[in-house]
Parts: sequence; structure tokens; C-alpha cells
Amino acid sequence: MSWNTFGRVLRFTTWGESHGPALGAVVDGCPPGLAISEDFIQPFMDARKPGQNRFTTQRREDDLVRILSGVFEGRTTGTPISLMIENTDQRSKDYSDIAQSYRPGHADYAYDAKYGIRDYRGGGRSSARETAARVAAGAVARLVIPEVSIVAYVCELGGDRIDPARIDYAEIAGNPFFCPDPEAAKRWEAKVDAARKAGSSLGAVVECVATGVPAGWGAPIYAKLDSDLAAAMMGINAVKGVEIGDGFEAARLTGEQNADRMRPPAPGSNDGKPLYASNHAGGTAGGISTGQPVVCRVAFKPTSSILTPVESINSAGEAVEVVTKGRHDPCVGIRGTPVVEAMMALVLADHKLLHRAQVAQA
Repeated sequence: MSWNTFGRVLRFTTWGESHGPALGAVVDGCPPGLAISEDFIQPFMDARKPGQNRFTTQRREDDLVRILSGVFEGRTTGTPISLMIENTDQRSKDYSDIAQSYRPGHADYAYDAKYGIRDYRGGGRSSARETAARVAAGAVARLVIPEVSIVAYVCELGGDRIDPARIDYAEIAGNPFFCPDPEAAKRWEAKVDAARKAGSSLGAVVECVATGVPAGWGAPIYAKLDSDLAAAMMGINAVKGVEIGDGFEAARLTGEQNADRMRPPAPGSNDGKPLYASNHAGGTAGGISTGQPVVCRVAFKPTSSILTPVESINSAGEAVEVVTKGRHDPCVGIRGTPVVEAMMALVLADHKLLHRAQVAQA
């Protein structure tokens, strides 16, 4: 059994490898009649693409997306939407030295143990290059949820956190780190430069906030909005942890501290929606959205492909030291930010359609 598909009503399947001729996604279940074009998708691809500055991998890919099916005269038809991104700057020879050796922290050994064969060129399907296809699929999902606004940003890099009091979303596009705190962005330049020059790497935490999500999306027990979000985020390459709302910090609070106190609707309001004093739960309760912003944080480990020698073994079981040559992100979490946004969009779009199917409401 192979698992390359995610979602229930809005489903997407990714295909392709890091050093193959192309990779892409097939999005199925998208409602018909939505206006779409390659020009709409491309800005999301551009946000994730490599080689844009010295703080990311220097692999040069334009990541130009092509729509191959499911669209007619600029609108979705309700049939599968096939999206393709060509690989144009692979350097497979960079990986010849590790063809028989396993990179610690990477999926090399696990893939070999499972399949008995592995694509050592960039890691094949385990490469973060696969996430380009998710970003393309996420752009399609955004068309399903026009009422929702999604923003993600790096809130911690190499153990250095932003100051929540200085968060300014307008700053996110103004620096190479997707950082909403300009002071932190300045500090991070030196941290990432030092790691890159040392042949090492750093981890990062990405926070994602979705506003405009109405109350009622999700389902109890086996289709919880937050559990699907956690699964989606954990499925991103290099992710090792996910928090919804306060996450682990909630375990350190008392019941009254953790309670998101509700007050009557604002005077003159006709929507009947409560006013909340806090959002410790991250916009969900019992697996269902509350109308509050949906908030999650995603922890990315340091990039496993590094120039620093690391003890390992080869396929013959012999001791070796592994040095991974080639072009790699000194902090994979930076370019993981648009991927987190995409997965948020895909999960929310799926749950909107699930909600509509069950209760006959948009």
C-alpha cells in the first residue's frame, strides 16, 4: 500500500522526485466554476522556490507551474486538476558519494529498509523538493475558501524567538526569513550565515494563523479539524512537532487560565457570535472550529544534509563518515513557511466541503 494522497472530499496526490524530470500534484474534488490560471498559482510557487538569496539552497529552479487538466476557459471543471513543475537544475553527481551510505537524520536507511531500493539523488520522494507540489495544490484550495485569510511566518530560528509585541505582518515579505519581527530578522542573518559557513544547519518553528474560519467546520472524534491539521503538518518533510493553539503550554496552565472565556455578542450584532477573551484552544473545540482564528505551530528540524562529517554506516553495514555535498538549505524551515500555508489551506478547504456535504450549508 502506498500513501501519496491526502484529504477526503478535496483530495490531492503528489508525484515525482527531487531529481526526476518533473514533479506535481493532482487535485480531485475541487468544485467546478472557480476562476483559476497559472498566473494565480505562480506567486505561491515563487514564495517557496529555491535560490532566491544566500540563506537558502542555491539550486536554481523557476518552479513554473503548468495546468494540464481540469480547467477549461479559465475555470475549474470539477474534474481532476493536474499540475506539473519541471526540474531544470538537478546535479545528481553531487550525491554519488552517498549512493551506498546513509545520511543520519535523513530517510535514506528507512527507505532502504522499507523498499529495498532508494533514489539517493537528493533523497527522491523524501526531499523537501516534493513540497513544491503541495504549494501548487494549496493554491487551488485557496479558491475554495475565499472567506479565509491565511498567513504563516517563522517565529523561531535556531532557538531565537521573535518578540510577540513586535509582530507586524507587513514585515513578512520584506526579509528572506518570512519573519514578522524586523529585529529578529536582523539577528537571524548572522545565525544562518554562521551555520552555512560552518557546514551545519539550524531548525525553525513556523506559526500559521487562519482568520475568517466560521464556527462549525470539523467533526468529532475521527475527522477533527485539529487532528487533520496536525497530520497534514506532520506530513511535511523535516517536521518533527505540531502544536494547536497553546499546544504543550496548555499543560502548564490551570483550568481557569486555559478557559477561553465567552461573552455575549457585541451590542447591535445580529450574528449571535460570542466574544472570546482569549484563544488558547487555537480556534477549535471538540475537533470543530469555533469561529476564532485557527492557529498552529510547526517545528522543523535542522537540515540533515550537511557538510560537517557525521558518523554513520553504509549499505554493507560498515562504519563510515558522511559528508553531504551539493546545495542545501541551511534552515529548511524558512522555505517551509509557504508549505505550511498550503497545507492549512488544503485542510480547511476539505473541511468546508465536508461540512457542506453533511449539513447542506456552505
